[in-house]
Amino acid sequence: MAESTTPPGGPRRGVLFDVDGTLIDSSYIHTIAWWNAFRQYGHDVPMAAIHQLVGMGGARLVDTLLPDGRNRDEDEDIMASHGALYASHWPSLRTLDGAKDLLGQCHAGGLAVALASSARERDLQVMRSVLDADSFIDAATSANDAEESKPAPDILEAALEAVGVEAANAVYVGDAVWDMKAAGALGIPAIGLTCGGIQAAQLREAGAVEVFDGPRQLLQNLGSSAIGRLLALQPHRQEG
Repeated sequence: MAESTTPPGGPRRGVLFDVDGTLIDSSYIHTIAWWNAFRQYGHDVPMAAIHQLVGMGGARLVDTLLPDGRNRDEDEDIMASHGALYASHWPSLRTLDGAKDLLGQCHAGGLAVALASSARERDLQVMRSVLDADSFIDAATSANDAEESKPAPDILEAALEAVGVEAANAVYVGDAVWDMKAAGALGIPAIGLTCGGIQAAQLREAGAVEVFDGPRQLLQNLGSSAIGRLLALQPHRQEG
């Protein structure tokens, strides 16, 4: 095996971003889509219970919320119903305040930027269109890129590989407990955002090293954040 070489200025560094609830204001849309999908198949699951699991992969979410004795043949249909119901809300999707600027600042600082999302490919493409920040994004993952969904770290591993960044040189930004756990499995510092509706204490308990209200507040405190420490190591970084 050939020895790896370190590029001038040190190893490549990067930031991985969850998308749903982190950059796009979609967590509660997912909640109501799941709620209606469950009801279509006779399952009355409280919205609060659903919301706590948004960010998990669909199969894992269904298996966690529904009883063991259910007709599992319906699981795929429930997930398909959720997908269709969520898609009906595509026109309502909005970027969270500061999201595009945050991606742009990380990119301008010389960091690789990857979207580490477990969303369906077509949902991801819609969200990328809403973000309108492709010039700042080096790579993106979807559910197609992982065998296991969060809290398993497969999606993060795929995103790291896509941008050529080692876990030791990365930071992850997400809004769910499952994001924090996935990052922790790889030893990646995770920044939690409460804009997805999960409380700061829950994110910290799950492993977040820092917690902010949303992309704008993280951007305003970028220099003192875990991302700022990566930026400080970058040669010739742009100030702005």
